[in-house]
Amino acid sequence: MKHHHLFATTPKAMENLLANELEILGAENLEPTIAGVAFEATLATAYRICLWSRTANRILLRLTEFEMHSQEDLYTEIKKVNWFNHLKPDGSFMVSFNAKNSKVINNTHFGALKVKDAVVDQMRAKFQKRPNIDIHHPDIHLNVHLNGTHAQLSLDLSGDSLHKRGYRDVTVEAPIKQNLAAAILLRSGWSQIAAEGGSFLDPMCGSGTLVLEAAMIAADFAPGLLRDYYGFLGWKNHDETLWQLLLDEANQRKTQGLESMPKLIGFDHSKRTIATALKHVENAGLQDFIHLEKRDINDSKPAESWAKGLLVCNPPYGERLGEMAEISKLYEQFGENLKTEFIGWKAAMIISDPELGFRLGIRSHKPITFYNGSLECKLLRFDINETAFFTPKAKNQQQRLEQVVKTSQTEINDNDAPMFANRLRKNLKTLKKWSKQHEISCYRVYDADLPEYAVAIDIYQGDKCWVNVQEYAPPKTVDAHKANQRLAGVLVEIPKVLKIGADQVFLKIRRKQKSTSQYEKQNNTERFEVISEGNCRLWVNFEDYLDTGLFLDHRPLRLMIAQQAQGKRFLNLFSYTGTASVHAAIGGAKSTLTVDMSNTYLQWAKNNFKLNDLNGSQYQFIRSDCMEWLVNAQKTLTQQFDLIFLDPPTFSNSKRMEQFFDIQIEHVKLIQHAASLLSNEGVLYFSTNFRRFQFDRNALKNLTIEDISAATIPDDFSRSPKVHYCWKISR
Repeated sequence: MKHHHLFATTPKAMENLLANELEILGAENLEPTIAGVAFEATLATAYRICLWSRTANRILLRLTEFEMHSQEDLYTEIKKVNWFNHLKPDGSFMVSFNAKNSKVINNTHFGALKVKDAVVDQMRAKFQKRPNIDIHHPDIHLNVHLNGTHAQLSLDLSGDSLHKRGYRDVTVEAPIKQNLAAAILLRSGWSQIAAEGGSFLDPMCGSGTLVLEAAMIAADFAPGLLRDYYGFLGWKNHDETLWQLLLDEANQRKTQGLESMPKLIGFDHSKRTIATALKHVENAGLQDFIHLEKRDINDSKPAESWAKGLLVCNPPYGERLGEMAEISKLYEQFGENLKTEFIGWKAAMIISDPELGFRLGIRSHKPITFYNGSLECKLLRFDINETAFFTPKAKNQQQRLEQVVKTSQTEINDNDAPMFANRLRKNLKTLKKWSKQHEISCYRVYDADLPEYAVAIDIYQGDKCWVNVQEYAPPKTVDAHKANQRLAGVLVEIPKVLKIGADQVFLKIRRKQKSTSQYEKQNNTERFEVISEGNCRLWVNFEDYLDTGLFLDHRPLRLMIAQQAQGKRFLNLFSYTGTASVHAAIGGAKSTLTVDMSNTYLQWAKNNFKLNDLNGSQYQFIRSDCMEWLVNAQKTLTQQFDLIFLDPPTFSNSKRMEQFFDIQIEHVKLIQHAASLLSNEGVLYFSTNFRRFQFDRNALKNLTIEDISAATIPDDFSRSPKVHYCWKISR
């Protein structure tokens, strides 16, 4: 029986998992490489892999390979293939072209057109008919991979990525692809746990991907069984009889598997998300086997009738100080819930920041690396028993502050503190001159310049000078007591260098704290101070909140908005304390609309307007979930704004929102909604502080997008060029 040369693609770091799967399915001569596995197989095995692979993206059957030294070589070599063996003269096809290290063709669109021309010209010359291009469901899907001068032409048997199982609503964006979800489950030992009758729970199930993949594994349900399209169905060499036999076998195995299903449960705190998950479960025909329920993560617990099993979730993450506090709380509460309700279970979670896993207070097995898109993540796996429990040190800000204050009062045994003082003095000399020249009163003077002193220090100048100190997480190799000594040394040296009182220095713990929502108070002094920025006066608070009320890294963007606001209708979304709105109003904006979900921050914004004598009906404030407001505003406020500032949080799970907000997942929808409110000549500034953010330009091709990040990073933040990203967007 004829063996073909094939290549299966997969997300990076899943190659060995895929290779094991391919071997079980009958593939031979396997050669794992980066993001894929080369192998040999019969057509029957290739079909079986398309139907049964849980971790592959695409299955490519090699048609030919050749050397390419010119663009004409590509056309000539493609034309040598007898396309009538693969495609009807009036059939349809599409071409995917990718190039690496090529000096001949680096424009993939041009390469695809060249391949298309060769196929069409050959068929038209022979039959006076030409095949058509179909980018959705072509009879065959051609793939050309060019590496240097070596080109490989393949037939994409999968047609569309195999992670698309057929149960998910295509309009729903999910934080994890189905094949990554399957890989997480396989690495977490779910196959064995399911075979032994163990239960499965995802307490943050979202649209249901993990619980559905768990059900399909437990039921011996072929992941490709729900798909109605493959790249070989219109291929002239397709063996329909063979394919039908494989489908019949898969259906029989599924029927048998469903007879002995374990308990499968998904919880989520959002009604809307649960409704979506229910629809996906129904699409998969598994509504009789999966229980979904609206339930908050803190209320997660197994019923007495459930067998101990596996808990898996894909929790969200945060980036800014306030966001980090909110998500730290989520992880700590989740850890306490696991310790009290899930003794004897196994657990796994996929996270981008292993430090957050530490928050759970449960020791994990060796982390496994995966990639969610281009984002590197770690799979943490736990045995939930008392021997694995521990209490994270310095669990809250107040406790940490007390430790540092106690150290500073009793034992400043830090011989290196003068080294920190010298660096601070040097920075201050340079930045004082710069700030005076540019009339800047609030700026960052130090940002972990010395690794031993991992703090950020911001100066705020008003009636007097105030200093805001934020501590970064000390490395695990640094003794906690030594870290306290160094931080205490910082608090002692700052007043000396700046010649101010110790009561003018304020410390915020940036990491390793148990904090409440970013919208809740940390203290209740109600002491606000006035500072100046550009032509504006603004209220700041150093004691009551995690943030001061003014993000200094966005200073250039606020000043830019002030310069461009004259006569404009300005919209500020996720407005925080409304500082950008004040700048727009002072800059002569015709009107401003300030939208935020927090009543605390919205009142702060109103107070900032009053401070600048900005009164009148042209200055509006709306308390609302910005995403929800945007959806409704599209219906009534189309093209109503000339200037929009969109600076959403990285993450939020506020109880005021229907569901978790994750900027990586939501940014396309958010930008599209906001851009629909722009006037024809309007400009939208979109910014994010998420350092690992990946901007999806392909999903926003209808907009003009310019990356202006470099131009919006102020000089005092030049040590951290990734402090934020910013794009200028127009219709």
